[in-house]
Amino acid sequence: MTEPPCSCGRSDAKGHPLPLSACCGPLHGGEAAPDAERLMRSRYSAFVRGDVPYLLATWHTRTRPATLELEAGARWLGLEIKQHRMTGANTAEVEFVARFRVAGRAVRQHELSRFVREDGRWYYVDGDVR
Repeated sequence: MTEPPCSCGRSDAKGHPLPLSACCGPLHGGEAAPDAERLMRSRYSAFVRGDVPYLLATWHTRTRPATLELEAGARWLGLEIKQHRMTGANTAEVEFVARFRVAGRAVRQHELSRFVREDGRWYYVDGDVR
């Protein structure tokens, strides 16, 4: 049986979708993301899976909420990374569009997110919805 593709949409060099175990799964298991884009992708995948503990653990303590309630019944449809750029030695931005449906309504979240690396780990800081 073939493992289904990771929901973040990453593919290998031949264009084949990566399975969760070769993509965001190791990050969800505690491995550090190599860059802000991979952290962004793993956070999207965590939203799809409803993994609130991972989302909170990868949110910088300076801006992290005490709790996080996910949109009940949200059906995640896809992630598009528009841009990933380093803004300093330990800071980066990722612009993305995430699409989902909730209560039959299509939602398109376009955001420019900011990330910081501390002690070798990337964290989501905040973002501007566009």
